[in-house]
Amino acid sequence: MQDASAPITHRRVLKIAAPIVLSNATVPILGAVDTGVVGQMGLAAPIGAVGMGAVILASIYWIFGFLRMGTTGLAAQARGAGDTAETGALLMRGILLGSAAGMVFILAQVLLFKGAFALSPASPEVEALTRDYLRIRIWGAPATIALFAITGWLIAIERTRGVFVLQVWMNGLNILLDLWFVLGLGWGVEGVAIATLIAEWSGLALGLWLCRSAFTGNQWRDWPRIFDPTRLRRMMQVNGDIMVRSVLLTGAFTTFLFVGSDLGDVNLAANQVLLQFLEITAFALDGFAFSAEALVGGAIGARDRHQVRRAAAMASQWGVGGAFVLGAVFYLAGPALIDLMSTAPEVRLAAREYLVWAALAPVIGVASWMFDGIYIGATWTRAMRNAMIHSVAIYVLALFILVPALGNHGLWAALMILNIARACTLGWRYPKLEALVA
Repeated sequence: MQDASAPITHRRVLKIAAPIVLSNATVPILGAVDTGVVGQMGLAAPIGAVGMGAVILASIYWIFGFLRMGTTGLAAQARGAGDTAETGALLMRGILLGSAAGMVFILAQVLLFKGAFALSPASPEVEALTRDYLRIRIWGAPATIALFAITGWLIAIERTRGVFVLQVWMNGLNILLDLWFVLGLGWGVEGVAIATLIAEWSGLALGLWLCRSAFTGNQWRDWPRIFDPTRLRRMMQVNGDIMVRSVLLTGAFTTFLFVGSDLGDVNLAANQVLLQFLEITAFALDGFAFSAEALVGGAIGARDRHQVRRAAAMASQWGVGGAFVLGAVFYLAGPALIDLMSTAPEVRLAAREYLVWAALAPVIGVASWMFDGIYIGATWTRAMRNAMIHSVAIYVLALFILVPALGNHGLWAALMILNIARACTLGWRYPKLEALVA
């Protein structure tokens, strides 16, 4: 484990970031294999059921994505302050909260699934298969949500190699079991669900082992500290702010898709293709934002203003460099990538027309992503929440003005304005963040 008081260097930034980038690269592979194995059944309904079931559960679990970020910021600060007891207690709080939330989802599964199918109706055959899938997968909810806290804790203590090992283990096991259960045993959609369920619970077991340093003393069972009302309120306040911020950001992207759907099927399809470039950007730059979370959090905990600035600057330098590389790759290789994702001539042509926006997106968006990492590490989550409220308001105004005038170009311009607004509203508050560090 990296010493929290060690100098902040480029090597230390990369040591945190590189495993995250590699682990993120494994995520799309699992979805492709899930689809591929059920696709071998020769029927459309199983493919739709697995896809629909995965989206429903991802949407439910996403609500607790704040647990990863909040745990990282708080645990990094406790570690920087040398508070080993609180570092271990934070891990236990996160695991207990995640497990409890998962149990609630299991108990409420009938209502959850009924609501999901009301929002996303499907054919009777697909719905029946999806219900079979969900009835199995929901039993992994406690493990999956608790893993958010474990991942956040591992990032906070700069053990991102553990995050990589965890991701590779879970996805690798899932893929092997997919092949065995579906292609070997013929279990179909239920086989995919069982494979994922086993991978989730084995992932929790591995995650606990990777966090074993937190269980060497008594801090993990210091119940008065773990359930201390003041510390619990602080944790809930941080997580609540992050959740509001994330809901607003997701709403902004959902609005982008909805507005795009009114601009014609071709534009909608082209936008969907180009949004994959933004997803690649997020996966690639996450590592540097996570570096900022861990290093800034540690410096805040140590009350070292110089190290806060150094951590923010060094992580951001790598983020900006990565953004320019991605932008250049998208601009130069974009036409070839578009052709891989779509064979429709009209979609290819439209995507090429708007490619410049996808190439600019990493460069324009990197400041907002890096500030997010800095503010999460500092647990300045209220400022993040307020900045997002202001930015989304500016974005909505831009949509009303630019889309009627410029069509799909106006839609993309509004999305760029959202990220510029996020960067400006967060950057404007940053000097105050530094000033409050003793």
